[in-house]
Amino acid sequence: MANVVDAPDGYAGSGFFATSFDKIIGMARANSIWPLPFATSCCGIEFMATMSPHYDLARFGSERLSFSPRQADLLMVMGTIAKKMGPIVKQVYEQMAEPRWVIAVGACASSGGIFDTYSVLQGIDKVVPVDVYVPGCPPRPEQIIDGICKIQELIKNEPMRRRNSPEYQALLESYNIH
Repeated sequence: MANVVDAPDGYAGSGFFATSFDKIIGMARANSIWPLPFATSCCGIEFMATMSPHYDLARFGSERLSFSPRQADLLMVMGTIAKKMGPIVKQVYEQMAEPRWVIAVGACASSGGIFDTYSVLQGIDKVVPVDVYVPGCPPRPEQIIDGICKIQELIKNEPMRRRNSPEYQALLESYNIH
């Protein structure tokens, strides 16, 4: 069954519709996400299943995977991240253009998972800010789709000027991102 999206708040009449620029931009961004999959282990396999015809992530506006950070706006970190890989994740994040969002997929990316060792990063939120966490070890494709839907809601309702706010700049500064 098709999911019909409601029109944003605005004024409608015979042959016209008017709303705020923020709402239109938010709706356009939310339905045209270009994810960059950073998959290191079993969560990546579940993500591959999510892209298959059976689950069809393309239905949610994520048809085009981008393997170049400069052409992506959603970083999907999936799997175990070693501490030596932390700077690489941060570098990939910094190379993405604003606005950019991050999903931590699975227990390993969210909290280190079962690998509570000296060599495993205990959550990617130690190196980059995370917008949505997808639980599971590994998460089912339905959970990954739910995470994408949560990111879409966040994007749709985010004001355009949020990225220029002092709070957002302070968040990036806390991660030493300029």
